[in-house]
Amino acid sequence: MSNNQFSFNASGGFSRGQSVVMNLIILNAIIFLAQTLLPQGVGGERMTDLFGLHFWKGADFRWWQPLTYMFLHGGFSHLFFNMFALWMFGRILEYDMGSRRFLTYYLICGVGAGLCNLGVNWFEYQHFLSMGYPPQVVNQQWANHVVTIGASGAVFGVLLAFGMFHPNDRIMLLIPPIPMKAKWFVVAYGVIELFLGVTQTGSNIAHFAHVGGMLFGFVLLLLWKRSGKIYY
Repeated sequence: MSNNQFSFNASGGFSRGQSVVMNLIILNAIIFLAQTLLPQGVGGERMTDLFGLHFWKGADFRWWQPLTYMFLHGGFSHLFFNMFALWMFGRILEYDMGSRRFLTYYLICGVGAGLCNLGVNWFEYQHFLSMGYPPQVVNQQWANHVVTIGASGAVFGVLLAFGMFHPNDRIMLLIPPIPMKAKWFVVAYGVIELFLGVTQTGSNIAHFAHVGGMLFGFVLLLLWKRSGKIYY
């Protein structure tokens, strides 16, 4: 059920060529190389300043960042695991949905994850204010330094969709090395991310963005199913 060699075209069939999944992987890899190899002031920190997702009270927030942040990564392992999961599950979903719908789904999950993360940032911001810190101090010491990057939110949406389209397919876990049905894998991952989001508030990992990607994906799949656009 993979789609390595074919991509969906406007007529509803499949044609030889690069798939959306492969194009996304290539784009993310190119941007990561730019982050890594371009001189200081052009790549790396500068790209994160411009395209990473900053809290809207921060000085570096821009309106396009809820979309662009998902194409930046903080290191090779961050990029590798996101792109590996996208390759593993996204190819099958692109076959199931068609390339255009899959791309729409992926981007909406990523944007939704970013919006959820901004919502969590807002609650954190309000918490600091409730402790008596002046807004200008909170902005300078916290809001100006909050930034989120990575495709994880969109990828978690892909995992959610795989579990809904192929609930009884078995996934072999690495640790521990046991098979698990996709539906239980997705449920377990979602619960773990929600738990970590609540208990590890100081973590550098945006757990609520992961949950947000799954949430937006779930709602979107339900809407598409009820309108007869997809079947699972």
